[in-house]
Amino acid sequence: MTTMESLIGLVNRIQRACTVLGDYGSDGATLPTLWEALPSVAVVGGQSSGKSSVLESIVGRDFLPRGSGIVTRRPLVLQLHKMEEGQQEYAEFLHLPKRRFTDFALVRKEIQDDTDRLTGRTKQISPVPIHLSIYSPNVVNLTLIDLPGLTKVAIEGQPDSIVEEIENMVRSYVEKPNCIILAISPANQDIATSDAIKLAREVDPTGERTFGVLTKLDLMDKGTNALDVLEGRSYRLQHPWVGIVNRSQADINKNVDMIAARKKERDYFATSPDYGHLGSKMGSEYLAKLLSKHLESVIRSRIPSIMSLINKTIDELESEMDHLGRPIAVDAGAQLYTILELCRAFDRIFKEHLDGGRPGGDRIYGVFDNQLPAALKKLPFDRHLSPQNVKKVVSEADGYQPHLIAPEQGYRRLIETALNYFKGPAEASVDAVNFILKDLVRKSIGETQELKRFPTLQAEIAAAANEALERFRDDGRKTALRLVEMESSYLTVDFFRKLPQEVEKGGNPAASTIDRYTDMHFRRIGSNVSSYIAMVSDTLRDTIPKAVVYCQVREAKRSLLNHFYTQVGKKEAKQLAQSLDEDPALMERRHQCAKRLELYKSARDEIDSVAWVR
Repeated sequence: MTTMESLIGLVNRIQRACTVLGDYGSDGATLPTLWEALPSVAVVGGQSSGKSSVLESIVGRDFLPRGSGIVTRRPLVLQLHKMEEGQQEYAEFLHLPKRRFTDFALVRKEIQDDTDRLTGRTKQISPVPIHLSIYSPNVVNLTLIDLPGLTKVAIEGQPDSIVEEIENMVRSYVEKPNCIILAISPANQDIATSDAIKLAREVDPTGERTFGVLTKLDLMDKGTNALDVLEGRSYRLQHPWVGIVNRSQADINKNVDMIAARKKERDYFATSPDYGHLGSKMGSEYLAKLLSKHLESVIRSRIPSIMSLINKTIDELESEMDHLGRPIAVDAGAQLYTILELCRAFDRIFKEHLDGGRPGGDRIYGVFDNQLPAALKKLPFDRHLSPQNVKKVVSEADGYQPHLIAPEQGYRRLIETALNYFKGPAEASVDAVNFILKDLVRKSIGETQELKRFPTLQAEIAAAANEALERFRDDGRKTALRLVEMESSYLTVDFFRKLPQEVEKGGNPAASTIDRYTDMHFRRIGSNVSSYIAMVSDTLRDTIPKAVVYCQVREAKRSLLNHFYTQVGKKEAKQLAQSLDEDPALMERRHQCAKRLELYKSARDEIDSVAWVR
């Protein structure tokens, strides 16, 4: 079977990796946390409950800071490693990996100093744990997390909110289903008022995760005892209560050896008339063995689910890392290559919009099929070709000499003036397509996942693309207007030759006596011009889209970023690096994901290294 040492040591190593890589359960909302999945024993008690004395009794050493008020201001992850008899005991801090402490007074000082380094001397608390490993022949393999003592009053120099902050920190540990609660209460106080039991009852109402510890049994009033509590009548738990007799203050002041204190505790229970029948299941040594055995059992039962969580989370983190992208190389050649690859990725998506692989390109066809024909229909030809306006234009074109048969100059002026109206829809079509192309550029940048890392490069590509589209719009406008001007510069003569001629009833057109100044005459001229304009309108409805596509859409597909490529090729390394300046929030996210991925892979390797025998 897998040994207890290897199981508890396994969790110890994973917990250490968690702390090194920034996972201690406090940021579970943004990153997956392994810390909270690991079984642990959290030590909970009110101030003056004897919590520190219990821990020191289990370790067999004085090593915890003492004093009035809130002494423990950070979680202390205490990992105990049993050594062979005769070996020298020592302590190591995770934050001082190369230093061994054999003087436990210095251990106490380092706990205090490292707390002050993180929180300052303001007596604030912090959720960042201190990791302390103690190697000794006098301990069992066990990991305990010492939490700040629950309190009801802030001391001088601390905000009133610290009372709630401490409770919230302690609660964040003990409410996790993998947490074993070591609830410490003094025997000389009513168990109903115990801060530790009150909190344990809230988070573990069935008592299956809670071990009750009763301290200060020797300080109870004469003639009283704590058997109702220890035998489970006052408050029942799934696990047996354990009584502890700590060193007295006088013993502490005299620096009474902890090993001697353990013997004194054993003697107390062995000779006590009240507790003698419970003696073998009382005391700090029994408590340590009980917790070690239970922790090993819990770890064994949780390993499959922890492994499943690890594998699932590794897949999720690797997927997110792929989504976030890998860090950028520092040499200019690699950076230039990256920029060009990102541009090509954007360009590919932009073309997919135009070619129908993605939505949006169909809006351009909507300009040609709906907006342009609608604009052509709305042109004010009815007003321009009204009899009154036709008469005015024809008369002005004739000058002092009235026309004989067909007012050619009048026709030309009417047509040329009418054709000018087509410039508006032509320019509007060019502008509408330009607007769509710019919108597709914006969408394509947003849809290019690789580009999301680089806001500076996004802006540069957007600016370059929009600048190119403006050039294409200018070409499109010139070409579309040129089509209109071409229609004005040369009229289709055959159209007019095929029109019916005005003839006299006698059949001699040269001797026509028809009054060429009647409304009917001008209506006929207006009708003829209208027919010609309709023919030109049909032509322009077909050719304006050709010009727009040729000058704008085709060029956008062919050479949208050509100028940008030329400019990028001229940039120096520093300028390239500026273009690849990532969003700081994204860089931090990638960094955090990479650290968390390293943690989970390390944990997987640790578990794989243990020889499992089923």
